[in-house]
Amino acid sequence: MKNLIERFVKDESGATAIEYGLIAALISVALITGATTLGNTLNSQFQSLSDKMNTAKNAN
Repeated sequence: MKNLIERFVKDESGATAIEYGLIAALISVALITGATTLGNTLNSQFQSLSDKMNTAKNAN
């Protein structure tokens, strides 16, 4: 029984799994944030381009 408790205390595989889970979560948050920012920037650029094209079309 003592040997079983000692092995349980020394086993760090659970902690390692939690650490990998946290790393994966942080990477996911970073990717989502980056994709959202990129999407908003692209949307602004395309909207600006659309506005300029409509202005040029209406000027003629």
